[in-house]
Amino acid sequence: MKKEENARYRFESLSDAHRVFGLPKPVHPLISMIDHSKTLVDPEKLRHLHVLTFYKIAYKPRLSGKLKYGQGYYDFDEGGLLFAAPNQLIGGDHEKPDSDCCLYTLLIHPDFLLNYPLARKIRQYGFFSYSANEALHLSEQEKAIVLSLFDIINGELNGRIDEFSQDVMISQIELLLNYANRFYKRQFLTRRAASNSLLQNLEELLNRYFDQEQSLNRGIPSVQLLAENLNISPSYLSDMLRSLTGQNAQQHIHNKLIEKAKEKLSTTSLTVSEVAYELGFEHPQSFSKLFKTKTNLSPLEFRRSFN
Repeated sequence: MKKEENARYRFESLSDAHRVFGLPKPVHPLISMIDHSKTLVDPEKLRHLHVLTFYKIAYKPRLSGKLKYGQGYYDFDEGGLLFAAPNQLIGGDHEKPDSDCCLYTLLIHPDFLLNYPLARKIRQYGFFSYSANEALHLSEQEKAIVLSLFDIINGELNGRIDEFSQDVMISQIELLLNYANRFYKRQFLTRRAASNSLLQNLEELLNRYFDQEQSLNRGIPSVQLLAENLNISPSYLSDMLRSLTGQNAQQHIHNKLIEKAKEKLSTTSLTVSEVAYELGFEHPQSFSKLFKTKTNLSPLEFRRSFN
């Protein structure tokens, strides 16, 4: 374990994390299932900022308090799953210790996945980049499925290890991630009111950005910038938009750029280069290429056809 600046701890191994949090040594050096009902962790230690070099999947029996989506707050009291990928910063003083800590925590070192397709596929699961307030909320039926998978993995870890143990655990981990994908899709749909509100806020944010000509000084708005203004993570923003409209956040930005470009090309005498610079492009060629890709016309061809 390395201690970084500002009291940030970096755990290079599962053994490091187990030792610092006062847990018994892991049964396996590359995968660990912590049952917090049997093994208690000092909640004060969880408040220290730390960086894991492995994947973390935690089940919390209660996700109480107000959950923020865009500009709205919604009350949820169900349990759910939280995900974290290697090299993400976790903890901090804002995480107050309480009695409703995680019930199960699964830690998976990337090396455990080597030589399996999941080693590459796991990077495609966007929810590993979601924030804590974007946790997966589970119904009773979904909770039963998740806990049964945890039980199987835990049983394999604490049972007799043989040549099939890793195959079984890898299969169960992948099944858990696929279920999480399905359940998040359901969550986006059942939170449709919140999702539609977020979509409306995104449109207003983009319109304000271009109408106030912030692009002249700040360039093309990034997905990160939009997500920060909407109080959600970039990956959650893209995944929610994709579930609503079939397009991710970057595609929404491009669509708004083309919409504003058409407006300027059809209502002003600005040159193509001037339009490009006003929209935040450093190079007019990049603007022309995007415009042609989206409309099948160059900016000049569009202007001539409009006139």
